[in-house]
Amino acid sequence: MIILIWILAGLALGIVVGFYIPFTYPIDYSLYISVAILATMDSIFGAVKSGFEGKYDNLIFVTGFIGNSLLAIFLTYVGDRLGIPIYYVAILVFGSRLFDNLSLIRRHIISNLSNKKRGN
Repeated sequence: MIILIWILAGLALGIVVGFYIPFTYPIDYSLYISVAILATMDSIFGAVKSGFEGKYDNLIFVTGFIGNSLLAIFLTYVGDRLGIPIYYVAILVFGSRLFDNLSLIRRHIISNLSNKKRGN
């Protein structure tokens, strides 16, 4: 549960910093950044899920975070150079894993709340 608090605090800090410090990037990079954000969100939700399951490992999280982002950016770059939208693969895989991890997190939170409510 402590990991979830740290992640939510980091997310809130990122939103506040992003709101008050204007940062823009060229429109040419928007596809790369959006796919990288999706890959990093997949890693974060996977870490939260692993934390709830008691299997969290910081080394696996960091390497997955960096590896997923680089792979997504690489697929997008190669597809951009070839004129083939290969980034759809990254969107499909990371998007489906993101929703799977979110559903497992939701189920775990609901089962914890219902167990506390029952007094177990």
